Amino acid sequence: MAWISRIGWAMACVLPLAACERDMEDQAKFEPYEAAPLFPNGQAARMPVEGTVPHDDPPAEPVQPQVTLAVLERGRERFDIYCAPCHGRVGDGAGMIVQRGFPQPPSYHDQSLRQAPDRFYFDVIGQGFGRMFSYANRVAPEDRWAIVAYIRALQLSQHATLREVREAGLESRLGAAR
Repeated sequence: MAWISRIGWAMACVLPLAACERDMEDQAKFEPYEAAPLFPNGQAARMPVEGTVPHDDPPAEPVQPQVTLAVLERGRERFDIYCAPCHGRVGDGAGMIVQRGFPQPPSYHDQSLRQAPDRFYFDVIGQGFGRMFSYANRVAPEDRWAIVAYIRALQLSQHATLREVREAGLESRLGAAR
């Protein structure tokens, strides 16, 4: 009786192979630059449909938005979710993950990172850097720019001079906040 089930399994495996043919490869078709009387211009190659995006073109990068209060609030929200566990709520590199024994990331307040261009932060969020993995599939490009704006606000909060505060017109707001 066991030999019948073995034959059944063998047939189930072999029968699909009998259906394999080269019909798709051997079918009648036009080569890309071959003359084709079927079409009005006589060519087999067709122009893409209007609005078609080639699959190998990189997606358009979003432009860095103007920094507004809404952008900063969105950046703070995204920063607290994705960045603060390692980088800390103020960007000093002393996040909760570090307190649990993981390696400390650099502080955003280091001189070299304060001088880094905005695009550097955007690229690091999207591609990762050192031990940090890519957040490209978690953080949308618009949110990456919002996080960059918030990082700049954190840096300014720790290193702004009184002159910079006055020039930005923030002195009256700071006095009202006290």
